[in-house]
Amino acid sequence: MKKMTLALAVLVSLGLTGCANTDVYSGDVYTGAQSKEARSISYGTIVSARPVKIQANNQGVIGTVGGGVLGGITGSTIGGGSGRAVASAVGAIAGAVAGSKIEEKVSQVDALELVIKKDDGKEIVVVQKADASLKAGARVRIVGGSTLNVSAI
Repeated sequence: MKKMTLALAVLVSLGLTGCANTDVYSGDVYTGAQSKEARSISYGTIVSARPVKIQANNQGVIGTVGGGVLGGITGSTIGGGSGRAVASAVGAIAGAVAGSKIEEKVSQVDALELVIKKDDGKEIVVVQKADASLKAGARVRIVGGSTLNVSAI
């Protein structure tokens, strides 16, 4: 029975952690609020593109709780009597910490910090999901005001 519970807990935690939608950080995706909205267009040239990470906003309790449950179940299989209770508690704490860190890493998106010199001479910085076409020297179209979408032209 314990093996079945452990397997189910692992599957549920992995399934829920993998639900993060990272496409929202792409220059090709618009939010619902951005649809049917007049947006300005400007053009420029990428001066530099530095690899960075975007930490998704879906940091929740799934990794922490899932890891704690898995750690507690695993710890409960060690020892007997009061030693089993201690092992369960230590396993739950260690699992919660590990689960939180795993969720944090899974929720990161490869991105680029783009320094763009606009045709009007002003420089701006935009961070969005990595795209191979966005590199130094590339001409780009910049759509939007405070929330921007950058795409190669």
